[in-house]
Amino acid sequence: QVQLVESGGGLVQPGGSLTLSCLASGFNFKKYLMRWYRQAPGQERVMVAAISSNGEHTSYLDPVKGRFTISRDNVQNTTYLQMNDLKYEDTAVYYCHWPNLNYWGQGIQVTVSS
Repeated sequence: QVQLVESGGGLVQPGGSLTLSCLASGFNFKKYLMRWYRQAPGQERVMVAAISSNGEHTSYLDPVKGRFTISRDNVQNTTYLQMNDLKYEDTAVYYCHWPNLNYWGQGIQVTVSS
């Protein structure tokens, strides 16, 4: 049974940092590309970052480039999203995604507010 479990969200002030984690199980994690998406209220879900199976290749949504870093630990079956210099517009529900079979995590709220 495939599971993607996100953690690490919460409330943070503008300029602050958070690290999201996604623990994967039920598939051979180290073989697959993984992605993080986000969905703000009233907006479409968009891809924020992606990382190749071995972690050597990453890509980012333009507004988060230089502030967010995606990484993975193929021993711990976990992918991370380090978010720095958070802005109000980063407020959203963030989702971990395994695109190979289109599995999604349950989503985790990130709120940037003063």
